[in-house]
Amino acid sequence: MPQLKDIIDILLFAFILYGVFRLLRRSGVVNLFWGILAFFFVLFIVRYVFRLEMTGALFDRVSDVGVIALIVIFQNEIRSFFYNIGIHIGRLSHRLGSIRQDARTATIDKIVSAARNMSHSRTGALIILECRHDLSEYADTGERLDARISQRLIEHIFFKNTPLHDGALIVRNDLLVSAACILPLAPDRDLPKQYGLRHRAALGISEQTDAIALVVSEETGEIAIAHNGNIQPTPEQRLSAELTNLWIEQKN
Repeated sequence: MPQLKDIIDILLFAFILYGVFRLLRRSGVVNLFWGILAFFFVLFIVRYVFRLEMTGALFDRVSDVGVIALIVIFQNEIRSFFYNIGIHIGRLSHRLGSIRQDARTATIDKIVSAARNMSHSRTGALIILECRHDLSEYADTGERLDARISQRLIEHIFFKNTPLHDGALIVRNDLLVSAACILPLAPDRDLPKQYGLRHRAALGISEQTDAIALVVSEETGEIAIAHNGNIQPTPEQRLSAELTNLWIEQKN
C-alpha cells in the first residue's frame, strides 16, 4: 500500500519531468528529452534489474558528466525557467498583498462608520487596532469575542446599557478579538480637561505598543487617534485616511 510520501514523491518527479520537457520543447530540442529519458531508463534496467556492476558504473560516470554538460549547454534556458518561476511567485505575492489591503480597507471603513455614528450620538468608545505588537495579554483581560468585524456590532458593544461598553475593544485584522479590555493608563499629565480615562488608556497603550487607538469622547463626541504616545483630535472627513495610513504602514 503506497504511503502519502510515495505519492508526493511520484507527483514531484512527474512535475520535474514535465518542466524539463517544456523547457526543451521551447528550445526546439525535444528529441533530446526523449534521448535523456531513454538513457535513464536503460540505466535503471542495468543497475536495478540485471544488476550489471561494471556497465552500471560506466553509465553512472556518463550521467555525472552528462548532467554538468546539460547545465552548460542549456544555461540560458535554465535561467529563463527559474526567472519565470520568480515572476509567478511575484505575481502571487502581489495578488495576496492586494487581497490583504482590501480586507484592511473594508475593516477601516466599518470602524470609521461606527465611530461617526457614535460621535453623533455622543457614545463613548475606545477601539484598539493591533499592528505588529501582539496584544493578547490585554485581550485576555476582557470578554473574548472572536467575531467578524461589523459596524452594528461595534456600536452595540459601546451602547451605554450593555455590559461591555466600559473598557477597550481590540481589533486584529478583520476580527473583533475582545471587548471590555483593561489597558495601561498614561500618567495624568497636561491633557485637556475633556480628556478622561479612555484618552489616558489610549495614550498608555500607544506608548507601550505600536497599536493605534481610536477614542470617541462621551462628553463632546470628538474623535481622536493615539499613536506612538501622541493623541490628536481627528475630523470625520480625515478619519479614514489617517487610520489607513497608520494601520497599513504599521502592518507592513
